[in-house]
Amino acid sequence: MKMHRRNFLKHTTVASSSISLTASGLFGAAPITVPLPPSREPATSLTGAVDNQIGVSTYSFSRYKDERPTVLQCIDIAADMGFDGVEILHNQMDDESNGALQALKARAHKLGMTLMGFSTHQGFLYPEPERRQENVDLTIRQLQLANAMGIPTMRINTGRWGTTRSFNQLMEDEGIESVPSGLTEEMGFEWVIHSLEKILPKAEEYGVVMGLENHWGLGRTAAGVLHIVEAIDSPWLQITLDTGNFFENRFPQLEMMAGSHIPITLVQAKTYYGGGRWYTLDINYARIAKMLRRVGYRGWISLEFEGREDSSIGVPKSLEILREHFSA
Repeated sequence: MKMHRRNFLKHTTVASSSISLTASGLFGAAPITVPLPPSREPATSLTGAVDNQIGVSTYSFSRYKDERPTVLQCIDIAADMGFDGVEILHNQMDDESNGALQALKARAHKLGMTLMGFSTHQGFLYPEPERRQENVDLTIRQLQLANAMGIPTMRINTGRWGTTRSFNQLMEDEGIESVPSGLTEEMGFEWVIHSLEKILPKAEEYGVVMGLENHWGLGRTAAGVLHIVEAIDSPWLQITLDTGNFFENRFPQLEMMAGSHIPITLVQAKTYYGGGRWYTLDINYARIAKMLRRVGYRGWISLEFEGREDSSIGVPKSLEILREHFSA
């Protein structure tokens, strides 16, 4: 069976580069020594070239035939289009009861689909400790939801400063937001790191890897994301790499994130057929696929279709281009 999630070998202390498996309890057999592969060795050197599985975010169907389908309907549509899995956007869920969560999991299983990602929102850029704690509690609740649906990884954010009220204006400003008077980015990084460290034990308890995305706020740049994840350095906080959220030096910043010793837990791949809602980027997926293979990324590619074209047209076209570049 193929293994699609990155292992945590680099976070485990071992006495040597191999593990001895003692089978003395099984017919008195001699120990077997199994070499451990380097954690950053390219995937092609492990088991040969592999295809990345392609999922789709429910966010991609927000312009589906002039109406927004439910999350359950998104799973059906994704299966019909030929995707391997679905990433659920938390904001699109209208029922968080356990029955509803199990219904989503059951529908995906029936269709041979994987619920492979959970995209959430939270924010820790508040000077008030109680507001940061509210978002810590929110994130823990979101981890519970992911666990209930059997989802292995969850996208998280640093949050925004809130000095730009309109998201449309934020996009016009290329994601740049002023720091409130009396506060500093250094203070913000401290708040984010401290908050996420409080959440880590619950991420481990629920078996859900958090992935910090390059997604505005202190995560607007690769340097910002890496400052946080490398400071914490936990297998339960990794990187969600979004191909469309850098406005300048896009590929060098993507390379910077991919080159970190902190693994990528999920890649969100943007496409813009029909022109983007806020902006349109010409993303070279052949180059990105080559970069990801070079660092040994074997995980999921999750489509985030952000074009103005009807999702029933733009999403299948996007799947085709991703299959082309992320197939071995």
